[in-house]
Amino acid sequence: MELSTQTFRVTRADLVRYAGASGDFNPIHWSDRVATGVGLPGVIAHGMFTMALVGRAVAEWAGAPDAVVDYGVRFARPVVVPDDDAGTEIEVTAKVREGAGEGLTRLDITATCRGEKVLSQARAVIRTPR
Repeated sequence: MELSTQTFRVTRADLVRYAGASGDFNPIHWSDRVATGVGLPGVIAHGMFTMALVGRAVAEWAGAPDAVVDYGVRFARPVVVPDDDAGTEIEVTAKVREGAGEGLTRLDITATCRGEKVLSQARAVIRTPR
């Protein structure tokens, strides 16, 4: 069974707010000159910000944040955020898997941006919704 797709828009303004909250002011998250200078295709979203957005989708599927028992990802590709008002979108889907244990459900998660997977080995275990 596949869960409904959730979409999150990410803009440069979001990156500024996340930098302030996290204390991560690395210029690859706000300066095109620095980002391209180190070989990136442009300014990229913080990996932990991307992970948090996907975690928000997991919590919604679970029905409550405290229903998320385990959650982990590996970063596969950066989320490039253009310098415009539209930004970019991260689409998150999940497939329900069996075998997580009594009263638990495992989710295999896919997160994409512009058709490319940005996370790999993204999985969560949630308390099985009633």
